[in-house]
Amino acid sequence: MTRPPLALVLPGLLAALTSIAPLAYLFDIASDRGLDFVWDEIWQQRTIELVARSLFLAASVSIVSVFISVPAAWLVTRGDIPFRSGWRVLLALPLAIPSYLAAFAWISWRPSLAGFTGAFVVLTLVTYPYVFLPVCAALSRLNPAIEEIAVIHGRGRSLQLILLAARQVRGSIATGALLVALYVLSDFGAVATMRYDAFTWVIYSSYRSGFNPSRAAILAIVLVLIALALLFGEKILRGQNESLLSARSVDANPRHRVSIKPVAIAFLSTIIVFALAFPIWRVVTWVYRYGSEDSMADIATALWHSVFFSGLAALATIQLALPIGILAGRYPSRSTTLLEQSTYVTHALPGIVIAISMVFLGVRLLEPIYLRTPLLVIAYVALFLPVAVGSIRSAAEQIPDSLDEVSRSLGLSQWGIVRRVTLPLLAPGLLSAGALVVLAGMKELPATMLLRPTGSETLATRLWTYTSVSDYAGAGPYALAIIVFVSIPTAIASRRL
Repeated sequence: MTRPPLALVLPGLLAALTSIAPLAYLFDIASDRGLDFVWDEIWQQRTIELVARSLFLAASVSIVSVFISVPAAWLVTRGDIPFRSGWRVLLALPLAIPSYLAAFAWISWRPSLAGFTGAFVVLTLVTYPYVFLPVCAALSRLNPAIEEIAVIHGRGRSLQLILLAARQVRGSIATGALLVALYVLSDFGAVATMRYDAFTWVIYSSYRSGFNPSRAAILAIVLVLIALALLFGEKILRGQNESLLSARSVDANPRHRVSIKPVAIAFLSTIIVFALAFPIWRVVTWVYRYGSEDSMADIATALWHSVFFSGLAALATIQLALPIGILAGRYPSRSTTLLEQSTYVTHALPGIVIAISMVFLGVRLLEPIYLRTPLLVIAYVALFLPVAVGSIRSAAEQIPDSLDEVSRSLGLSQWGIVRRVTLPLLAPGLLSAGALVVLAGMKELPATMLLRPTGSETLATRLWTYTSVSDYAGAGPYALAIIVFVSIPTAIASRRL
């Protein structure tokens, strides 16, 4: 196996350390009252119940997301339904809907949804694209000979082809399901709005009261342990199926006739209605019915802050994610896998935990940038690094190994191959990674609330201010602005992944 260049390994280690930096705060606070206290807190009946409730929610959302996404992805990449590209973009756009906004839209319509039902519905509708997009990308590169053989042997019906394709792209399904599970475990907005007693809600309440910060830190560490277990499970499910991928693009692969086309279109339409059209309809209703007292200047200022902070975060995140993505995709080994997986650990932590850990680091070590833009950007990097790493790794895996052999025969060094061959071919993956970080940053709430520069308001913080007191008049314009402007990077990501 070719040894990875040192110029990638060192930045990769730096990125991994940046990602796990919040854990220093957690262990410091959790151990403040001794290991016996930590052990007692973990084995409390209350903690066990929280683990069960949170895992049940994460498992339920992940499983249903897979059942929604796999057939939808097959229909828009391998089926012969009309307007496939349009369907693909529309099915990805729910990523533009923040979980707290979707939850507020649903509970303001039906207050009885509060609890598990509401949290399950909202989180499924806003997270299924994390499975849908990587599965679309994998199906686009799946070797068409496998499906052609199935058709020859009389197994050419739509459902059979979907099940066959699902087995071949199980790695992408596992990765997407992992992202969904980690998102659900770390989500604050939906469970807070729906008043579902999950980890994030209890952790936030503990931090906010200030009565028992050690317990909040211990619960956050339990989340980290759950994330490690999920990473191990994802590694097993991913398997090794790269040989089934084709260098041909989706446009070159054959289309299969969908035998029940009206049912397929109704299925896709139902997803879009509930995940996209319904929250937009609720927001438009608020704006039309209640109006707004905020001026366009206030909304424009909040929009500028959202774009500015998330744009800086995208640039910083790509720079740190690039070496890990290349190492994981081009130089697979135990060490590079460990580097990649280290970025996923803190992805299960609630934004509020990341934010408070950054407050801890800011007060003790980084006081000159406390409550300033650089510290907020660092928090965004810790939160969104896994998303960028996954996108870059997927792009790196598509680069044929033969290009490295040809480049070495021409006298290029390992770093020369990275600079002159790998980086140019990674451009689409880098664009997708940047778009994903921008859309995540514009929706991010807890870290932004605690770490934004004094006097700065974003679309998300203004929206939360109004929704927390059920002020439809104030919330409407900011909600609409988030949906419209976050849809742009979402559409870019959906076309590139």
